[in-house]
Amino acid sequence: MDVFDYVIIGGGSAGCVIANRLVTAGASVCVLEAGPVDSNFFIHMPVGFVKTLFNPSLIWQFYSEPSEGSGGRKLYAPQGKTLGGSSSVNGMVYVRGQANDYNAWAQSGNRGWGYADVLPYFRRIESRMAPHDPNYRGSKGLLPVTDPDWRHPLCEAFIAGAQSIGLPRNADYNGATQEGTGYYQRTIAGARRISAARAYLYPVMKKPNIRVLTDAQASSLILDGKRVVGVSYRRGGVASEVRARREVIVSAGAINTPRLLQLSGIGNPDVLTRAGVTVRHALNGVGENLSDHYSPRLVASVKNIGTINGLVKGPRLMSEFLRWSLRKPSVLALSAAVCYAFGRSDPALDAPDYTIIFTPASYKDGQLGVLDDYPGITAGAWQMRPESTGYVHITSADVNTAPTIQPNYLAAEKDRRVLLHAIRSARRILQSQPMAAYYDAERLPGASLQTDDELLDFARRYGSSTYHLAGSCRMGPSTARNTVVNDQLRVHGLENLRIADSSVIPAMVSANTYATALLIGEKAADFILGREALADAA
Repeated sequence: MDVFDYVIIGGGSAGCVIANRLVTAGASVCVLEAGPVDSNFFIHMPVGFVKTLFNPSLIWQFYSEPSEGSGGRKLYAPQGKTLGGSSSVNGMVYVRGQANDYNAWAQSGNRGWGYADVLPYFRRIESRMAPHDPNYRGSKGLLPVTDPDWRHPLCEAFIAGAQSIGLPRNADYNGATQEGTGYYQRTIAGARRISAARAYLYPVMKKPNIRVLTDAQASSLILDGKRVVGVSYRRGGVASEVRARREVIVSAGAINTPRLLQLSGIGNPDVLTRAGVTVRHALNGVGENLSDHYSPRLVASVKNIGTINGLVKGPRLMSEFLRWSLRKPSVLALSAAVCYAFGRSDPALDAPDYTIIFTPASYKDGQLGVLDDYPGITAGAWQMRPESTGYVHITSADVNTAPTIQPNYLAAEKDRRVLLHAIRSARRILQSQPMAAYYDAERLPGASLQTDDELLDFARRYGSSTYHLAGSCRMGPSTARNTVVNDQLRVHGLENLRIADSSVIPAMVSANTYATALLIGEKAADFILGREALADAA
């Protein structure tokens, strides 16, 4: 039987960070990744995300349950299944969130997670490859964070349009303040995606004290009383076990982490009993508090100018491919969204509460990755800090049966109210004077839809997940409702078990969740190694 100091379940964003730090410190580490090596060509070409997101060999193809908020539809809820996890298939946009997000975590009883505590870790993560304020940004980290080197007149028009409705141009939303408009920062360098695997895992892969097992799906945790001692997994159809001398760290993501705990008999006894799983440790919060950003998209046709829709077809595509191959600016090296607008639905708020994303491209209705035949643009909108929460529950003891996923989109009145404001703000930007030379007609939701009820109905029928699932193994004191781990990421009531991934997020961040997952990985590594909290960027 294989024995290591630490076993990490999941070679995704946080798992790669933890593996790097533990191996560098001299510990022996085994990483179990359910998916394959990240050798697929489209992983490394940034625009390839439109293909990898639907590739079953690289993706857990989950779907959420129908709800009123989603217009009775099941919605796609993919999770990465390859080295790098979702960082190998995501849209590569890099957003930390707001100081208020992390201060709220600390105020809810999570010591060491306030903004002043996490800022040094954010600085340690990154190598900011653009002018920046060193008080907020890092320059010596493993992850390059870049600005887009391909620009389009429609992007400048969008930014000017956002300024025309009162949003300031902001050169660095990951710096002193988030509010404003500008270009998204990305985890792309040299025209290639830089995933957590490439930034963190590959630099230590050849060291003798790490073993990375791909195509190895964890089936259950091995418990000795209340002590977790190892992991059962299947690889190539063969059942195996690996033991941990010190700790097991679950970094399987917001769906698979609660799923694995429940399959192991850790969770709400009612959920486990219904699924036919013997209760080993009652912990009601497992799988609860699931949160996600829900986003409808506005689509318009444009005139007097081409968009990406026409640049990736026929001879133009070959030209762009050549430029990408030579690592020159190209549409093939773009992140999923190019520009942003972070705004406030109420001037009395002290920070933004909605996001608008912009791309000079448009997809056919219901066909992500299939571009429209006309020159089109897209603006997505969402409420940054949704109050609606749901759950992840297993329904069977079979590891191959997908769990029930219910985010309860738009269940909270505030979510609906802020989303309506975001939709109207996106409309104002697209129809603003700086866009007038290009704007042709609104294709979605359509000019005839004007009332709150009409726009909310549109959002329910056309909105989608942003794939920012989080919170299903919430961090907080054991006395708080539905918490699973403490502020050291140890699972309440169990020994030698930590969780480190987006599932521990106690309240949704005002951001895409990738940067936060890396933060959690960095913090977890210091907890595990018994290091003092970082006071300055390393």
